[in-house]
Amino acid sequence: MRHNEPSEDALERAAGAIRSAQAIFIGAGAGMGVDSGLPDFRGDSGFWKAYPPYARLGLDFVSLANPRWFASDPELAWGFYGHRLMLYRETEPHEGFAILRRWMGRMSGRGFVYTSNVDGHFQKAGFSPDQVYEVHGSIGAMQCLSECG
Repeated sequence: MRHNEPSEDALERAAGAIRSAQAIFIGAGAGMGVDSGLPDFRGDSGFWKAYPPYARLGLDFVSLANPRWFASDPELAWGFYGHRLMLYRETEPHEGFAILRRWMGRMSGRGFVYTSNVDGHFQKAGFSPDQVYEVHGSIGAMQCLSECG
């Protein structure tokens, strides 16, 4: 066993705590999507591997995710967001989502998901939208880019 792997005893204690819990709080980030096959955008190499043309332009994920592109270069913005939306819709959540949903189900649905992902995969995997908070929003929900009215 490597030093950073939990011991069998630690895993048993964690499983016992989950089994006896009355509710569950799930915190999730990019790793959930990566395990479903989505690219990791938290580093230029992963992002540029998924989007080679942007590497040639010297644009990283944070730069492209800025809504200013909708005003200054709408084709670039819609192409980038449209491709990501399609990718997220076509990618199936991995089995880990179902496992977490079953755990919450054993607690009579008492639980909550807090995620930095924008892909909507928790809802796609059957979690109630009322129990999922996407801290960065959802790529599937368009809002006004300027004054709404």
